[in-house]
Amino acid sequence: MTDGVDENKRATLKRFAALGASTPLVGLSAADGDAGVRDAIVGYLAATPGAHFSKLRDDLQLGTGETQHHLRRLAADDVVVDREDGDYRRYFPAGRFSDFEQRALGYLRRETPRRMLIALLRDPSATGGDLAAAADVSRSTVSKYAAELESTGLLSRADGYAVERPET
Repeated sequence: MTDGVDENKRATLKRFAALGASTPLVGLSAADGDAGVRDAIVGYLAATPGAHFSKLRDDLQLGTGETQHHLRRLAADDVVVDREDGDYRRYFPAGRFSDFEQRALGYLRRETPRRMLIALLRDPSATGGDLAAAADVSRSTVSKYAAELESTGLLSRADGYAVERPET
């Protein structure tokens, strides 16, 4: 820290603000002195869509209240949208992802469902036991996540396990 300025935080914000400046949403994030932080958030979400609140806050080295304030402003300006995802609130650039894609990104950010989906994409004939081994979890955990993935339209369990819309 130099003269009360955290240089590491400043460098992080500048890096993501540069990403934000290259998005079509530049200039929409703020017209006041907080433009740098909001541009950093916009850039971060362009690079990391579906990040949850704590990850965004920690990666950008922001305070909780500061993050809440800027996310509320960005949402009010229709620059970002958020979605409830279990215990998380995930954030996305507005207008960039469909509801289905937002749900898919949310599950792909979780380790166990991501491992299950990757295993099924690699081997469409994988069984519950194969998925449990690939994700390093119990079969009951596979069953739990398979039910969640099926309810959101990402997985079919009609005849074994199959990824729905794998091209998405």
